[in-house]
Amino acid sequence: MGNERLTASRLNLQADCENCFGLCCTALPFAASSDFAIDKNAGQPCIHLQSDFRCGVHNSLRQRGFRGCTVYDCFGAGQKVAQITFGGRDWLKAPESAKQMFEVFPVMRQLHELLWYLTEALTLLPARSIHNELQIALIETERLSELSADSLLVQDVAAHRAAVNALLKRTSELVRSDVQQHNVSKRKKTYGRGADLIGANLRGADLRGANLRGAYLIAADLRKADLRLADFIGADFRDADLRGADLTQSIFLTQAQLNAAKGDACTKLPPLLIHPAHWFITTD
Repeated sequence: MGNERLTASRLNLQADCENCFGLCCTALPFAASSDFAIDKNAGQPCIHLQSDFRCGVHNSLRQRGFRGCTVYDCFGAGQKVAQITFGGRDWLKAPESAKQMFEVFPVMRQLHELLWYLTEALTLLPARSIHNELQIALIETERLSELSADSLLVQDVAAHRAAVNALLKRTSELVRSDVQQHNVSKRKKTYGRGADLIGANLRGADLRGANLRGAYLIAADLRKADLRLADFIGADFRDADLRGADLTQSIFLTQAQLNAAKGDACTKLPPLLIHPAHWFITTD
């Protein structure tokens, strides 16, 4: 699969709210917290969801206490469920489909997240020795995502996710191997999966090729840090300061992680990821 086709595939894994039925605003629960101003049960439409499935306060979500909404990313699962799985029939006009649609959405979201990672993995040349295995996993994940709602809900998606994760871990090790050897020779600090870096002062740190899978980077100071080739699967970026950081070649980074962080125009990002709008809004 060529890089142009892979790029096109990843573009299809970005949210298209115009072709969704407000599924993230309805199917998912949330609790009153610093991320959400109110409680909402799963399957209950948000009070701000309009009849056309648009958000009535989209332009002021953060100011109204709904920061969590601006962080969330469905990886294109919303439009897939709405337009493919349910053939464009929305849950307002076909209320009998609502319960099943809301159950399918989080499952589809998991599959689309895997598709995002697998598609990226296939662009990484240092992992070309396992590209065939990655391609097989991609095809199987796509097959699962195209099943009917009834069939999808009985699949063991957790087992499939575990198998894909093992492949992604091997991909990460291959991509980071040269940098890891350099770090060992220079006696640089290394981090393991799930590292507790909450509030850590990593300003200007050389974290090239770091294993930051599942790392807790909450409120960490990463200003001007070199994060190229670092693996960020599952890392928690809430309020991490990425101003001036270089993430251009980081791997398995997502838009949702960037949306949870702080940054500026000098933050360098990988292709297809964008600077969140709130990075440029001052509160002074």
